[in-house]
Amino acid sequence: MPFYRKVGKIPHKRHTTFKKEDGSLHYEQLFGTVGFDGMSSLLYHLHRPTIVKEILGQKSVMPEIAVEKNMHSRRLVGFDVKPEDDFLDSRKPVLTNSDVTITLAAPKESLKDYFYKNADQDEVIFVHKGSGVLRTFLGNIKFGYGDYLVIPRGMIYQIDFDTEDNRLFIVESNHPIYTPKRYRNWFGQLLEHSPYCERDFRTPEDLETHDEKGEFLMKIKKEGMLYDFVYGTHPFDVVGWDGFNYPYAISIHDFEPITGRVHQPPPVHQQFETSAFVICSFVPRLYDYHPESIPAPYNHSNIDSDEVLYYVDGDFMSRNDIDAGHISLHPAGIPHGPHPGAYERSVGQKETEELAVMVDTFKPLMITDEAMKLDDGKYYKSWIE
Repeated sequence: MPFYRKVGKIPHKRHTTFKKEDGSLHYEQLFGTVGFDGMSSLLYHLHRPTIVKEILGQKSVMPEIAVEKNMHSRRLVGFDVKPEDDFLDSRKPVLTNSDVTITLAAPKESLKDYFYKNADQDEVIFVHKGSGVLRTFLGNIKFGYGDYLVIPRGMIYQIDFDTEDNRLFIVESNHPIYTPKRYRNWFGQLLEHSPYCERDFRTPEDLETHDEKGEFLMKIKKEGMLYDFVYGTHPFDVVGWDGFNYPYAISIHDFEPITGRVHQPPPVHQQFETSAFVICSFVPRLYDYHPESIPAPYNHSNIDSDEVLYYVDGDFMSRNDIDAGHISLHPAGIPHGPHPGAYERSVGQKETEELAVMVDTFKPLMITDEAMKLDDGKYYKSWIE
């Protein structure tokens, strides 16, 4: 997310004294990625961010694998995930490899009794149902239906939900999440052909600064383990920060579709990228305008990537018997395409109201035990006439 932000109070120069009103010093922290080569921010704390009073325990949160090598096209009924009170307990990993884990969640309660930090992975939380406020030590971001919340690894956060009816589609990435390079110029500015621009991004505001000592529980995910740390000061004690590394929100409804005279390939829908997978947004749009165009996607073989499509809302023109919250998985190596009748009935159609999120991975995905609970077991036969 390469543009500069400054929030709160910071000193004139980096790595210099920055005094409080009583003459004591604020504590500077570099919050960086990719060693010292990636995006970073400089934070200024009221207290040392290093005061650990206790480590209470740990537990594994590694996905439990049911199918390690998958060649079945599958349909997962995502809304069959049962709501749970706790935010972390509600997260059910369904697809995973060494680069990415795709998770479904239906949390009923806000994350407010502890703080959370994913020290391994950038998180992209797509909000299918629900609204509220993402609270972080860099400030707060309001969110609602259709928002992507991009949370860099190491970010300390809580979430306040407005209601108990929340549905989240979460992508946890072992690689930094970026905007596609072809959308940006040499300086990082989004270009005119990009389907969104900087004004569509919502960055942290309303910086909370808590000057509190005590015992503050933080759950930290690292190498597939969840650790319970007790810190001696409130994690949200930042008085100011600046830099390029921070959480942000962007709505799928602000993605401007790229269309053409004939059917456009999936890269025109790309929203984010990493070195190991991409995330795309399929949004309401006008169909192809060649007089003999076939709007339905042509049959194609995913030779080099698994395709995951999460259906959010609308008509899903190329699929039969697909509903909101479903996930389709088309593994690399075998062709897939429109369901029987979809190719033909698309001819002459002028527009679609579909809304979906796609993740294409360059390594095969493994199927978890949680996914098998949602798998209808027959999707791979759904192209039989």
